[in-house]
Parts: sequence; structure tokens; C-alpha cells
Amino acid sequence: MDAEAFFAGSYAEARGNFLTAAEAARADLHEHRHPLLGRHGEPLFMDVAWLGPRDAAALLLVSSGCHGVEGYAGSGIQAALLNDAALLAAAREAGVALLLVHALNPWGFSWGRRTTQENVDLNRNWLDFHAPLLANPGYAALAHRLLPRRWPPSWLNEAAIALYALRHGKRALQTAISAGQHEFPEGLFHSGTAPTWSQQTLRHVLQDHATRCRQLGWIDLHTGLGPCGVGERILAVAPHDAAGAARARAWWGPGLTDVFAGTSSSAPLSGQMVAAAYQECAQAAYTGIALEFGTLPLREMLNALREDQWFENHPEAPPARREAARQRVFRAFFVDTPRWKQQLVTQGLQAARQAVAGLAAGMS
Repeated sequence: MDAEAFFAGSYAEARGNFLTAAEAARADLHEHRHPLLGRHGEPLFMDVAWLGPRDAAALLLVSSGCHGVEGYAGSGIQAALLNDAALLAAAREAGVALLLVHALNPWGFSWGRRTTQENVDLNRNWLDFHAPLLANPGYAALAHRLLPRRWPPSWLNEAAIALYALRHGKRALQTAISAGQHEFPEGLFHSGTAPTWSQQTLRHVLQDHATRCRQLGWIDLHTGLGPCGVGERILAVAPHDAAGAARARAWWGPGLTDVFAGTSSSAPLSGQMVAAAYQECAQAAYTGIALEFGTLPLREMLNALREDQWFENHPEAPPARREAARQRVFRAFFVDTPRWKQQLVTQGLQAARQAVAGLAAGMS
């Protein structure tokens, strides 16, 4: 399968590829329009494609674009899945329905940002906002260093961040920066203080399409962490769900990593989207992973996010510098080479086929 054709250079092109592939596969399509417009004035949508019987006991959900700009990779994988006749036939014969949700965060996808229009990290936004939110003292200690008054940062500024890593460890530094925080709305990895449009809309999608199945598998597609082109399969079940973790390892192999066990390239996070499966689809036995494809070394990726956020916070900055920062973020989450794209398609298809087989086995 030639991977190149599945990937796009803009949100509108990616959406067109997805809809064309879904229509060719005779999927049932639904769209949820975003209240804002895209970077080029285009309308934005969270699109949903359903294949299979409506009363299917087993459902595989594959989602893309949780982190906006990461949608360029996830959308290409979804288009490849819809073009894989063998996968579609296997799901059909096993009675497994497929639910593909394209562009969970279409605003970030179009504007080339990782966050939603609220500057929220969608995978930190699934919190109980009626309860007191936990502080992130590590981020608070670093906030003024991560986004200093001027860009680029001074060497003294960077030395202070390096000193934090020396004192607390590199893993503690990554956790402090990326675990999620709600006290700095113009900062990095902001959880928000209320549900975002994307969170509310995804809840509606799950309520409409994923409340009849008895088994729910979920592959959420991401990029940015780990060795370039390697698809890390990160366990995405609640820490207390031993049965779900066991099923995930049976489906995708014992090599799954676990953020809470410290074996993943990702730090432990708060407010993860996996909460939606338990809250909206409680009737189903849930099994899920995040499939994370590596791009750049961690430090380069985080520096691209810092720069992007700095320019977002400084609209007075020269347009040419803002555009250069946007391009660096794109390259931090999408490696525009034939080899990398082929790696994504190959590993994405393999994970989807394993999930279909696992769901089918669960019905026998």
C-alpha cells in the first residue's frame, strides 16, 4: 500500500481525503460543525464515519487530531484504514463495527496548533470541574522560565531549566511541564477550567454511537514522543481497570507501555480522554491504547511548543517570526518523508487488525 496518497498538507485536504475514503467504503457519515473558522476561512468539523451494523456487540473506535496539528498524521492513518479492503472485510465478517472520528480538535488541526481554541490540551481536559483542581507546583516553579519575557530565551533562562532537571531528574522535569496545569491559562499543557467544545462534542459522539456495544476498543492516534517513526503502544485504561489492561496486552502484545508504571515515553498525565470511555460507555468492556509515533527528540519537540506558545501570547511579534514558529511546530509533529508515512500506515493497520481480532475473539 502506497502511504503517500493518504496524507495531506492542510486541514481541508485531509478532511476531503477522509470523507472520500469513507464514502468509497460506504460508511455512514455524520458531521459536527465547530463554531469558529479555520486558518484559511474554511469551516471546521469533527467528522464521524460508521461502518457495520448499528446493533453491533463489538465496536472499534479510531480517533485522530486530539492534539490538533497531530491530526495530519492521524488523518492519513484513518484514510489508509478506510482503504484497506482486508481490514474492512475482517471487521464485517466478525460483526465488528468501526467508528472513525476525524479531527477531535479541528481548530488546532487547521491553525497548526496542538491546543484547542481555548488554549487547552484536550488530553488534560477530562477533569471534574466541580471539584477542586489539583495544583502542579513543578509547572508553577518553571512557568516564567518556559515562557520568558523575550524569545529566544537567554542562556541563563535555559540554565535554570537544566538545573531543575539536575535537582529533580529529567523525568520529573517532563512531568512538571507536561502533566497538565490549570493555573496558567496562557501556558503550556493547560487543562482548562471548564469542558472545551471538543470535549463536549466527543461526548455527544460517544452517546450517539457507542452506547449499544458490549465491547469497545479504542485506538487514539498521536505523534511527538519516542524514536522517529516508531509507534509506541501506550496502555490507555484507568489504573484500576486490571481486566482492561489484560485485554489490551492480549490484543496488542506484552510490549505495551504504561505511563503510571514509568515505562512510557509519556509522563503520567491528569485529565486524560480515556475517562470518556468509562463515563459515556459504561455498558461496555473497554480496551484501549494511545498509538504514539515518534518525531523529534523530546527537548526539540518541547522547545517548538514553547516557541509556538510564546508567539501565541505575543500577537505583536513580526508575522515572519510567527510563521516560522508555526512551521517548527508542524515539523515537530509530522515528519514529511515517504519512509515515516509508510511506517505510520504499516503500524496503524497492524494495530487496527489486532484490535478487530481481539474484539472478534471476545464475542466467540
